[in-house]
Amino acid sequence: MASSESTGVKFEPEEDNFLQRHVAFFDRNKDGIVYPSETFQGFRAIGCGYLLSAFASLFINMGLSSKTRPGKGFSLSFPIEVKNIHLAKHGSDSGVYDKDGRFVGSKFEEIFAKHSHTHPDALTGKELQELLDSNKEASDRKGAIAAYTEWKILHYLCKDKNGLLHKDTVRAVYDGSLFEKLEKQTAAKKHP
Repeated sequence: MASSESTGVKFEPEEDNFLQRHVAFFDRNKDGIVYPSETFQGFRAIGCGYLLSAFASLFINMGLSSKTRPGKGFSLSFPIEVKNIHLAKHGSDSGVYDKDGRFVGSKFEEIFAKHSHTHPDALTGKELQELLDSNKEASDRKGAIAAYTEWKILHYLCKDKNGLLHKDTVRAVYDGSLFEKLEKQTAAKKHP
């Protein structure tokens, strides 16, 4: 299959597929394929340092590439096909994305109904750990590590001065709009 870059067509994520929209931010050239270099660029764009960006690009692309490329051989370039990102959903997650990558509002609300004890629309670090512990599946080490990494990076990047991770921020990470906002904030800091 030719990439959309070679055909001149830009990849557009499906409007109702929040998981595709989430991942599409990292598809820097909009060809429907995310390579480790693009993951690195995306993490740098949202304000992550070199080490975290390098680690994330390797961890994410090596972990997801083969899952998003069914029927295709192994590739040392570790591409992630955005249209198939739903095939790489891991266990021990919140269930906010369904099996096709669509947003499940009731599961999103459940995160805060069950775990935000201190503030109704935010999670403390302790409450976030409670969420991770409650979602952890007994024999799913890889999924638990993936969930832990995702949530801890989100908390690190987006907690407020009181250490709270707000509901609107979490909602924005699910649809990918948070990444665009962080990219603009990072660019503004570099070029005030």
